[in-house]
Amino acid sequence: MTAPAARQTAIPTAATAPTQSALLDRIRAALPELRKSERAVAEWVLAQPSEALHLSIAELALRVGVSQPTVARFAGALGYSGYKEFKLRLAQSLAAGIPYVHQDVGPGDALDVVAPKVFDRTIGALINVRNHLDPVQLKRAVGLLAKAHRIECYGVGNSGIVALDAQHKFFRFGVPTVSYVDVHMMGMAATVLRPGDTVVAISASGRTTDLLASVEIARETGADVIAITASGSALAKLASVALCADVPEDPDIYTPMISRLAHLAIIDVLCVGVALTLGPALVKRLERTKQTLRDKRIRLPEG
Repeated sequence: MTAPAARQTAIPTAATAPTQSALLDRIRAALPELRKSERAVAEWVLAQPSEALHLSIAELALRVGVSQPTVARFAGALGYSGYKEFKLRLAQSLAAGIPYVHQDVGPGDALDVVAPKVFDRTIGALINVRNHLDPVQLKRAVGLLAKAHRIECYGVGNSGIVALDAQHKFFRFGVPTVSYVDVHMMGMAATVLRPGDTVVAISASGRTTDLLASVEIARETGADVIAITASGSALAKLASVALCADVPEDPDIYTPMISRLAHLAIIDVLCVGVALTLGPALVKRLERTKQTLRDKRIRLPEG
């Protein structure tokens, strides 16, 4: 019997791929880092995940047209001890989620199942954002922040937490920095911005009306806007620079957990980039900042 040619199987598109699986997202994110033969296994599983659940390692190898050790290496590349554990995690990952909580966790899941599901979804999403972050846009964003006269961070609801974190990091560069999570204050603050000021606007959906209104006002004053949001969103189109984080998480149905972590990671990347751009002078300033904290901590015993 001739095995089906897996290399002719297309990777599912956003329109056809299952959206309720953290592990499938993790596999998609890992595709560029897999060997050619391992990638063939990944593509077959992505195309037919439910069928893969019922195949032994020998059967899957035959369907794909690779060796059994290749299938084992594929599972190992994803961080699993072997094909058996991979199938178990795949079965758990394909389960339907609980609305308003997490899209991969089922109502009957035990805690030892919940942890792998949440971590798998998060790891896959972070790798995917890392692989698709536009280096040109990133360089432009770092340049704007490094020369900004003032930095304002805007976020509403869950994104407000990220805005607060951004303000906590950016003010250490010696630039006047403030965060606004109240939409009325945000709108008023945007009216007094000037050319040379930079706004960091964060939104998972990119369609929060009050945030969009504040960004429009900021652009009218001549300020630059760096958006951390979904690609193609209204916010991305309004911004001077868009850093896109396309996370398979519907904030209208589930608590925005993964998108928040992706946005926090992008903020960290921006901070490191700005620090490298500003150079030695910033290092001295950060050293003085750290010195003020040492006296507020309990000293560790010597020896």
